Amino acid sequence: MKKTNFSKCLLAAVIIAFGTSAVFARSVPNFALIDQDDFNHELYRAPGKAVVLFFTGNGCPIARKSAPKLKALQNEFESKGITFWAVNSFAGDSTAEIREERRKIGLWGTTYLIDRKQAVALALGVERTAEVIAIDTKDHKIFYRGAIDDQLSEGTEKVAATKHYLQDALTAFLGGQEIAVKETRSHGCRYAYSRVADDDTPPDYAKQIVPILQKNCVHCHRKGGIGPWSMNSYRRVSNYAEMIEEVLLTRRMPPWDPNPDYGDFRNAHWLSRDDTQALLKWADAGAPGGDGPDPLKAPLEPLPDWQLGKPDATLHLPEPQKVPATGIVDYRYVEVSSPFTNDVWLSAMDIKPGNNKVVHHVILYAKWPGAGDDGTGHGMFMVGWAPGASPLRYPEGVAKKLPANAKLTLELHYTTCGTEENDSSEIALYLADGPQERNAETREAIEWNLNIPPGEAEAGHVATYSFQKPATIYGMFPHMHFRGKWMRYELLYPNGKRETILDVPRYDFQWQLSYYPKNPIHVPAGTWLMVRGAFDNSAANPANPDPNKRVYFERQSWDEMFIGFFEAADDPEGPQTASR
Repeated sequence: MKKTNFSKCLLAAVIIAFGTSAVFARSVPNFALIDQDDFNHELYRAPGKAVVLFFTGNGCPIARKSAPKLKALQNEFESKGITFWAVNSFAGDSTAEIREERRKIGLWGTTYLIDRKQAVALALGVERTAEVIAIDTKDHKIFYRGAIDDQLSEGTEKVAATKHYLQDALTAFLGGQEIAVKETRSHGCRYAYSRVADDDTPPDYAKQIVPILQKNCVHCHRKGGIGPWSMNSYRRVSNYAEMIEEVLLTRRMPPWDPNPDYGDFRNAHWLSRDDTQALLKWADAGAPGGDGPDPLKAPLEPLPDWQLGKPDATLHLPEPQKVPATGIVDYRYVEVSSPFTNDVWLSAMDIKPGNNKVVHHVILYAKWPGAGDDGTGHGMFMVGWAPGASPLRYPEGVAKKLPANAKLTLELHYTTCGTEENDSSEIALYLADGPQERNAETREAIEWNLNIPPGEAEAGHVATYSFQKPATIYGMFPHMHFRGKWMRYELLYPNGKRETILDVPRYDFQWQLSYYPKNPIHVPAGTWLMVRGAFDNSAANPANPDPNKRVYFERQSWDEMFIGFFEAADDPEGPQTASR
């Protein structure tokens, strides 16, 4: 089934009109959650013949007493193709507390998912802990939901169970037999969801839903925005209500998905628990529009030419780049003239792609006598853009030096879209007021020796960078291609301390985001940055260009890269530092 309706009245009406079997007729929506070990799991990519979800929460006595039953069933049925996932849907339970709870109740070896916003429990209509939902992975329909057995209930319990609902359902399912009992009542602790309305009525479109969309979505989903469709009316948004539900449950939207346990970023665009649940409840209720004028039809302020305001200088392509309708487009390197005849210090940079249909990425390089090089032969990496990237802006006292008469080169990567297109991408440069205390650089931890076997679902790789001098990190930019699965930045300090500063458990090549810490991260000399990650080269990866191919480090998107880019600046060298 699609989901159990949040409205009890509607659910009752469905059962009365069509019988309980109608509640099970639709597929469960796809969802993705992180487990207690920071790995991502997606329902529609789950292995086996069926998935059993066991909903729980820290401290619930019935969930705790049910855990050994779940473990026994896992031991019996896992080898037969049944996957077991525990799902913690208590709001506010920390990852550390959840790990300790899993240890106490003996569910080591069981995937333990964290439903931080209660989105999955809400979408599936789960009211209490200890409820299990068994889902056929062939069509993602529920074939049993309810209690594990009949032993436990609120405030009391039998000496022993006399009916084994889940065990019987799994046995019948594997045997291809009709399941006798498809639904029972669960008896765990009640979940407390966000109060997005005063009663059981759905959230109000104009007063509740539109403000959420305007704050979090409309700036991209508008004419001229990067979103594929515009949120410019109730009619348009209501047509996408089911899609809104899907992208929320799979965490594809908003396109910001670092693990919240690590780092606090100034460009974060999270959707809160309350807002997530309001959107889900509104979509579930049929996306009602209510009465009165439609706020989304109000004219919007024009998009600014540049997010950071008017630049001090703008770099333009000498002429528009022509992109063919089909075929492979090699990387293009186009020289542009520097607008400066003197040394300058850049406090910020931004790139505006000229044609979102075909621009894959844009990178500005600068070359001058004595400049380093990242292997391209074009000098120093100054700034880059790919879908999802934010403008690069340094804090006060930090800038990137651009020497006089530096040779500037744009690296342009285009992908064809079926029609001939032109591109005139631009780069905005913002100047600091003279030399700054810290000179920033784009650095990288890179693994050149990629060797990803065909069919490998978890091809792990590691890249490192050594800080020879004390420095400060201002931003991080993970980079892989279509097979990229996850990436994590960790600092290994000279005193033995280990700290995770960024964890991206669900890497998405379509959104190569920038992560700028609210508080820049200072590292002492002798620190190592270790970037770990993995590729999914299996057929289960829907973005995989060819799961039968052994993959190496190459530039095209159907090959792979493993680069942990970051922005950093060494500490200023005072008299003592210089003498040392």
